[in-house]
Amino acid sequence: MIRHSALLLAAGGSTRLGRPKQLLTIGGEPLVRHVARLLLATQPECLVVVTGGAGAEIRDALADLDIVTVQNEDWQTGLASSLRYGHRMLEQDNTPLLIAGTDQPRLTEHHLRTLLKHGTVGKDVVTAYGQEGRGIPVLLSPATRRRIDGLHGDTGLRHLWKNAGVTPALVEAPELAFDIDTPEQLDAAGRAGWIDPD
Repeated sequence: MIRHSALLLAAGGSTRLGRPKQLLTIGGEPLVRHVARLLLATQPECLVVVTGGAGAEIRDALADLDIVTVQNEDWQTGLASSLRYGHRMLEQDNTPLLIAGTDQPRLTEHHLRTLLKHGTVGKDVVTAYGQEGRGIPVLLSPATRRRIDGLHGDTGLRHLWKNAGVTPALVEAPELAFDIDTPEQLDAAGRAGWIDPD
């Protein structure tokens, strides 16, 4: 497996859900801790977790893991600020960067390792959700991750590729199209057994 670092985006305020999705549980374990352990299982050089809304509670849920946390004071401005905060904690690192979030209860270690396997040629690798589009988890090459500081507001990673004329490799994982943003999605995840029911 290639040398890499990892970034877990856990700063969102979960406004549509009405409670911190990072603290939902899978088998009694907070979702943010569950995803952090998946990332750690890939043996990154360093794992940085970016917190924002409910930062203190999320950091408590991550206690005793071998990670670095950083509080995004600008988390309400959108995704780009979390990417910048996390990347700055890793600016001395020049390995590919594996990025995940905390709203995909069906994410597994296998998904992450598949991205790393496809990244051995130095390309960016993005998860494809079939008809639902594409997104995280992703693996960014060193060349692409250096452009993260140019992102602003709610600008996503796709702008890194569009602006540079880069076409990332795709790894199909349609099951990851399901994420938890609303109470209805939370109910559906609970009924499916992907998240602990209330």
